[in-house]
Amino acid sequence: MATRPRVFYLHGLASSARSAKAQYFAERLAARGLELHCPDFNEPEFETLTCSRMIRQVEAAMAALPPGPVAIIGSSLGGFVAWHVAARQSALRRSRAGTAHPIDRLILLAPAFDFGRTPLGGMDAAGLEAWRRTDRFEVFHHAENRTRFLRYALYEDARQYDSAACAVEVPTLVFQGLRDAIVDPGMVRRFAAGRPSLTTRFVDDDHQLSASTGIIWRESAAFLGLIT
Repeated sequence: MATRPRVFYLHGLASSARSAKAQYFAERLAARGLELHCPDFNEPEFETLTCSRMIRQVEAAMAALPPGPVAIIGSSLGGFVAWHVAARQSALRRSRAGTAHPIDRLILLAPAFDFGRTPLGGMDAAGLEAWRRTDRFEVFHHAENRTRFLRYALYEDARQYDSAACAVEVPTLVFQGLRDAIVDPGMVRRFAAGRPSLTTRFVDDDHQLSASTGIIWRESAAFLGLIT
């Protein structure tokens, strides 16, 4: 990349802007003089989280920066959000509206491309109906080390975002664990097929990708033009 990008990290569901992966990237980017921007999707309230709110938060955070290229690293649900932020920007470019913060690269870690198309967390149809009826779904919040709940609006809102229908024109590097029990590796493989701008790197790892951080950093840094 000719110009060094502003780099964003979008954390996953029930995680935080201070997650281990966010800190890992922040430390290595700081050593190269780059700041990592990490919107906190738990704000203003975790229970009322929606994908639309997350997308607005990312776009507002980008707009607050001086003009220049942006690279986004998105993990799990954060990968889904990154894809749709890029899709919205691609649509603006096609309409010739332009943008002051062009997204030049996406790095997606176990991206939940099918979020809103499949039930959350292995939930069956009965569980999904119970969530709709009670407006309450309990999840373990890893950053807070306690159980929290989510409103049904998260799933209902996500259904309007069809990742497969998006025309994203951004070079994208995807890391996916072959032992991931949350994001189906087969879904990621099928999604990548026929998308020449999307490169997949399958690793022998689970959803957290904790054993693959070295590989992820080396290949991401090269992808961002930070090392040769």
